[in-house]
Amino acid sequence: MMQQPYQQLPLTFEPRERYTFNAFIAGQNQLAVDLVRQMASGGGESQLLIWAGRGNGKSHLLQAACNLASQSQRTVCYLPAREIIGGTAQIFEGLEQLDMVCIDDIDVMMQSSKWEEALFDLINRVRENGKRILFASDKSPDSCVINLADLRSRLSWGPVFHLNELKDEDKIKAMQKRAEQSGLEMTDNVANYLLTHYPRDLFDLFERLDHLDKASMAMQRRLTIPFIKFVLESHAG
Repeated sequence: MMQQPYQQLPLTFEPRERYTFNAFIAGQNQLAVDLVRQMASGGGESQLLIWAGRGNGKSHLLQAACNLASQSQRTVCYLPAREIIGGTAQIFEGLEQLDMVCIDDIDVMMQSSKWEEALFDLINRVRENGKRILFASDKSPDSCVINLADLRSRLSWGPVFHLNELKDEDKIKAMQKRAEQSGLEMTDNVANYLLTHYPRDLFDLFERLDHLDKASMAMQRRLTIPFIKFVLESHAG
């Protein structure tokens, strides 16, 4: 599975080419972004944990780190805990040989003795081998219910950063950047309409934008407020 520099498990989200540092709007999180970029470039911290609620860019940052590391010919893997939790913890075996390991949503592994022990052992092996490990979580290590006491301290061996929610102007930039990646032009008034008329979570906004992208391609229409109303409101049922 780890023969190639960056192999990704079959996942349900979009192709990883979208997830780059250039496409990430940092807002108030620039320090955390800079540290993740340094790790992916082979420098900086050997361990880092970022946490935040849904839609604040955790998965984007981890995949951006994987992309940058692999482009620099470093061996790396991205493991989404929600996708592997039903399998065997043996998936962690040998990961300490890679230059960088990225594990997303580690909070879902807590209160499972096999996964807590596997994560604990992996952190030790990665550090002993002088490699790097990057975590993302919905919760801070302090607020997670962890049965293995030493694991909590291990998770805080490196810096722990909370990603702040983007301000409205930065959410608009993020939506416009996402639209640009799809070859769409999104004006400020269209972005403002989406932000003020739908759930403000970026995850939800991006899902709606992807839906609009497909409709725009199928109908050969630009992103306008009437078009958004037609696609998202007329077909809400």
